Amino acid sequence: MGAYQRKLEEMVAVAPELELIVAVPPSWKDERGVTPLERAHTRGYRLLVLPLALNGYFHLHFYPTVGRLLREVRPEIVHIDEEPYNLATYHANRLARRQGAKTLWFSWQNLLRHYPPPFSWMEAYNLRHVEHAIAGSQSAAKIWQAKGYAGPLAVIPQFGVDPALFSPSVSPRSDGSVHFAYVGRLVRAKGVDLLLQALSTLDGNWRLTILGSGPDAALLQAMARECNLIDRVAFRPPIPSVEMPNFYREIDVLILPSRSQANWTEQFGRVLTEAMACGKGVVGSDAGEIPYVVGNAGLIFPEGDMISLRAALAQLMHMPALRKALGRRGRARVLAHFTQRHIAEQTVGVYQKMML
Repeated sequence: MGAYQRKLEEMVAVAPELELIVAVPPSWKDERGVTPLERAHTRGYRLLVLPLALNGYFHLHFYPTVGRLLREVRPEIVHIDEEPYNLATYHANRLARRQGAKTLWFSWQNLLRHYPPPFSWMEAYNLRHVEHAIAGSQSAAKIWQAKGYAGPLAVIPQFGVDPALFSPSVSPRSDGSVHFAYVGRLVRAKGVDLLLQALSTLDGNWRLTILGSGPDAALLQAMARECNLIDRVAFRPPIPSVEMPNFYREIDVLILPSRSQANWTEQFGRVLTEAMACGKGVVGSDAGEIPYVVGNAGLIFPEGDMISLRAALAQLMHMPALRKALGRRGRARVLAHFTQRHIAEQTVGVYQKMML
C-alpha cells in the first residue's frame, strides 16, 4: 500500500543514521484478487521487489531469494513483518540468523490458536530464536506470552496514518443526504450483510457506498436488491490507497460491523483510523480490537446485533452535531496515538534497544 510506505520515510527521518532496506513482493493474492505493489513514498530508503513463491497462500508463501539479499547487504537487524507461525518468517529468520543478524517478527494474532506440524514447529523455533517481537495490540501480546514467548515484546500497530494525507475536508458536503460507507473485504466476517439488514428498515435521507471486493460481492448485491436498497447502495471496487483520503472526505460515517469467527476476530481495523483522521464519525462492533481503536470517537454496538446497529446509524443520521463532535474526537485520537510518525518512533526505538 503506497500510503503506508510513509511510515518508512518517517523511520529514516526519525533516525538519519538508519540504513533501511525494505523487501516486498510485486503483488499479493487473496480473496479480493491481486493487489499490485504501489509506489508512493520511497524517499530515504531502498524499496526492493523480490519474487514470492506460493503467492496467496498465507501460511506457506516465502521469498526464495531473500538469502541472497541477506548475504549481499549483511544487515544488523532483520525485521520480519510476518506472523511467527508462517513459513516466510521461519525461512527469513533462519537465513538472517545464519548471517549473524538480530531478528524480530510482528504479529496481529489475537486468538489462542494451535497449529499442526510443520507450522507448530516453525512457530516454536521463531518463539525461541529472536531478539525482539512486536505485537499489534495488547490482546495479541497476551496471546504470545501465553504461548511461551518470554523475550522483549513491544505493542505497536503495524502502521499508522499520515495526518497530512488523511485530513478533513476544507468544505462540508452539501447534498443533504447522510453518506454511510463500508471499506474492506466482502466476506462474512466483516458483517456487511448485517449492515444491509440494519439499513433496510432505516427511514430518512441516506445512502451507502460499499468499497471493496471479495467472494461475497455477488451475494451482497443480491441482498441489496432483495431489500429494495439497490437505488441507495453503491458497490465500488477497491481504489489505490493514495486515493482513499478523497473517498473519506466524501462520506459522513464509516461503519465496520465485523463479527468474530472461530478462527478470526478483528485485529485492528485500519480503515477506522483513516476515517477518523479525516474527521469522520465511525460506528463499529465490539469485535476484537475495534473498541480500543475507536475509543470515544465513535459508537460501538454488540457484534451481530442488527437492532443496536440500526439505532446507532439512526442516531448519527439525525444528529449532525454528534457526527461533527465524533469527527473532532477521532482526529484528535489519531494525532495522539496512530500517526505514522508515532509508529515510526516506537519501531526505531525497538531497533535501538536491540543494538544495545
